[in-house]
Amino acid sequence: MATLTVTIKESVSLNGKDRGSTNTLSVAGINDIYHRIVTCPSGVSDLTLAAFTNEMTGRDGAIDRDLVKYIRITNLESSNSVILNIQQREDEHASSVGDKNLGVLLSAGKSFILGETSDCIDVAGGANDIDALTDLHDVESIMVDPLAAACKVEVFIAST
Repeated sequence: MATLTVTIKESVSLNGKDRGSTNTLSVAGINDIYHRIVTCPSGVSDLTLAAFTNEMTGRDGAIDRDLVKYIRITNLESSNSVILNIQQREDEHASSVGDKNLGVLLSAGKSFILGETSDCIDVAGGANDIDALTDLHDVESIMVDPLAAACKVEVFIAST
């Protein structure tokens, strides 16, 4: 077992004063790392970066969502944005995948970080559904769509 250490550092001087910050997270008990750089060709949509399940035999190549402790997706492009599609699963026993989808614009060079995939997301249906956001669901999968041209993204997932 290993300890994952994540350090996020902002560095900025404003009006002659350091206004930056450094935050460090340590996650003990890491047993598995899923790390890859994915090339998404132009014109391809919904390229799956990672799929999650509670049953290791439930989906080929899927990661056990209950063990995930850290996810980072980084857009490696210098000028093109991508859209991350994070699918939530409302009914674990349903035969379809991804009941609802959360789209996140990931500009060139930016990263998206998620701490876990079990009971962590809810996509509300509209402005009046804000009260329903206390009913969190599992992440089913994370997919990427290039906006203008082929793109490369880095995927890093740590699990216990």
